[in-house]
Amino acid sequence: MTAFLDFEKQVAALDRQIAELREMGDDPSLNIDGDIARLEDKSSKMLRDIYAKLTPWQKTQVARHPDRPHFKHYVAGLFDDWMPLAGDRNFGDDQAILGGLARFRGRRVMVIGHEKGDDIPSRMKHNFGMAKPEGYRKAIRLMQLADRFGLPVVTLVDTSGAFPGIQAEERGQAEAIARSTEQCLALGVPMVAAIVGEGGSGGAIALAAANRVLMFEHAVYSVISPEGCASILWRTADKAPDAATAMKMSAQDLLGLKVIDRIVTEPVGGAHRAPEVAIQSLGDALAQELDGLQGQSRERLRTNREDKFLAMGRA
Repeated sequence: MTAFLDFEKQVAALDRQIAELREMGDDPSLNIDGDIARLEDKSSKMLRDIYAKLTPWQKTQVARHPDRPHFKHYVAGLFDDWMPLAGDRNFGDDQAILGGLARFRGRRVMVIGHEKGDDIPSRMKHNFGMAKPEGYRKAIRLMQLADRFGLPVVTLVDTSGAFPGIQAEERGQAEAIARSTEQCLALGVPMVAAIVGEGGSGGAIALAAANRVLMFEHAVYSVISPEGCASILWRTADKAPDAATAMKMSAQDLLGLKVIDRIVTEPVGGAHRAPEVAIQSLGDALAQELDGLQGQSRERLRTNREDKFLAMGRA
């Protein structure tokens, strides 16, 4: 059953009515199929209207929806012959970032991404997608492996940010993030990144300095969370909706600013309402972008990637 967000209360009320009518529909003396159909049409139209004009703060809530597809769902839905690779060869294996070899629509690729988990045990295991230094060092190792064997790199970004705990700082969090970003830029193979949920701070850019950056229609991508920004500027997280608007963190704003290259459409009501449709939509976009990068020289891939990021913010 769908978990409704605060701004979907009217849709939730209609769906409850539909569910109640369906239960009554078991009575053969009643003929309420027409009433159910009318309510379903009304609910669908209301959902389309709501999602056509979401505010940046509402998009943030959609991006964080617990039922959105996660890394493991994309791997299961898009990739074959998945072979996970673990460890940074230095400290340990961070489950917040997963990666490995796979086959994507006939081509061998390296897939790396954040995994948040979808229930309490898995969220604890994956640290809610907040990686520690060993996670970024694992990503660096896998990118270097892909570069050595000429494999395209696909990254799926979904994190509120890198883990801010003291143990991460002790093990060199900032340095690991910087080196992961540097490794993205240094790759001599095609790299395509997709922001599939939250793209938060350096924890996101460390996997997203790619030739092509895709972003789901209702995902968000920013240097800090709206709550964090509001706490700094207004000394209260209650101003988070205002911060979300000011930061221009939606896919539509970021496409205009040329921070991302392409918006991937979601099913009506968000990716969490039809995960299979969203996953295949992303797969089609990834395939098109990889096809467009195929055949480019190592030097051209590096130069175009660097030029793309150096041009951001220029008038």
